[in-house]
Amino acid sequence: MLAYLFVILAVAVRFMPHPLAFTPVGASLLFFGARGPRRHLWVPFVLLAASDVILTKLIYTYPFTWDHFISWTWYAGMLWLGTKLRENARPLPIIGSALAGSISFYVFSNFGVWAAWGDMYPKTFSGLMACYAAGVPFFRRALEGDLLFTCAMFAMAVILHALSEAIHKAGDHAAAA
Repeated sequence: MLAYLFVILAVAVRFMPHPLAFTPVGASLLFFGARGPRRHLWVPFVLLAASDVILTKLIYTYPFTWDHFISWTWYAGMLWLGTKLRENARPLPIIGSALAGSISFYVFSNFGVWAAWGDMYPKTFSGLMACYAAGVPFFRRALEGDLLFTCAMFAMAVILHALSEAIHKAGDHAAAA
């Protein structure tokens, strides 16, 4: 249930005012991959892809371009990476996965912008480097958000599980008395 709530939060935040790239999207995908039901891995993918289309066409009124498929491939990759945390949800692999997600999104999405957005950047190596340079402020915020939200989501699951066990044990003691 928590995995679904985090995905809904990630979609909702995309429609609210927020610092650019500081969202729980990557964290929610990792968490859903790690804790959500495998047969429902399509749910966050579809919700986030649909929100991309709505934001692009209706909110920002940008043209829909093929570089959206890069983001959607990244969504699938983050879900897959999250599935690797199912049996290995320790702090280092979780933080490493968040870092890998931030870096991979920066690399692939900026390449997509450079390649897909016509005259925005020259189709040269220096044009590609200019595109990456322009993306650095977004990368910094994305990295901060991914680390913060990933740690918070995985920690919340641990805290809620511990609280549930404590309440269950307290109930057992009360019933025994």
